[in-house]
Amino acid sequence: MDLASLIGLIGAVGMILAAMIAGGGVAPFIDTQSILIVFGGTFFGVMYSNPLPVFLGHFGAMAKAFMPKAAKLDECVERMVELAAMSRKDGMMALEGQPVPDKFFEKGMQMLVDGADEQKLVKQMKSEIASMKARHESQQGAVQGWVNLAPAMGMIGTLIGLVLMLGNMGDPKSIGPAMAVALLTTLYGAFVANVMFMPIVGKLEYYSAYEVVYREMVLEGLRGIARSESPRNIQDQMASALPPKLQSKFEVAA
Repeated sequence: MDLASLIGLIGAVGMILAAMIAGGGVAPFIDTQSILIVFGGTFFGVMYSNPLPVFLGHFGAMAKAFMPKAAKLDECVERMVELAAMSRKDGMMALEGQPVPDKFFEKGMQMLVDGADEQKLVKQMKSEIASMKARHESQQGAVQGWVNLAPAMGMIGTLIGLVLMLGNMGDPKSIGPAMAVALLTTLYGAFVANVMFMPIVGKLEYYSAYEVVYREMVLEGLRGIARSESPRNIQDQMASALPPKLQSKFEVAA
């Protein structure tokens, strides 16, 4: 669980609700027409702008902003060093069936067990990384669609409200509801884009970049094993990609 995402969302929504309540309650800020225009219109607009599999998949991708499956980089280095020592002592076949943190790691290690050379390993694993990045970018693009379209839907709702208001100036009772549609759709559009979805896009980009770093570290370690490098050299090469605090951990260990 990413507590920063959860607490940040609850805090942002809570501050807005507190301001509404202090101003007289939440009821004046609820309007069915505005909700349909902004939430419904944006939902279908995002669907319209993405292939259906990407549209359906981006909901699961958004959950990763709150419940990421991020591997620990330092544990990856430690495990790779153990496997390097094992392969140097007993050969590549000793890696068969050894537990590893994820399927990417497992696939690369199995390629070494099956006799793949370094060139084949690098080509295949880099292809896997590129596919992952393309998949993440498509999902992030779908989430970005909410950021882009919600304010536009808010503006459409504002124009609808203004047309209704100007078309019924002779009826004072209709001016208030029409003005509510005009203003609340703008509010909803800004809320959906900037409070709900823009932070999610940022978090997904962060975790995608983190995953790329992790996979490149795994690939670097597996290349070292393929070249029969010493576990110490593999550790130093992988640790160079770590933040300074984690690097110092391995310097002390060495």
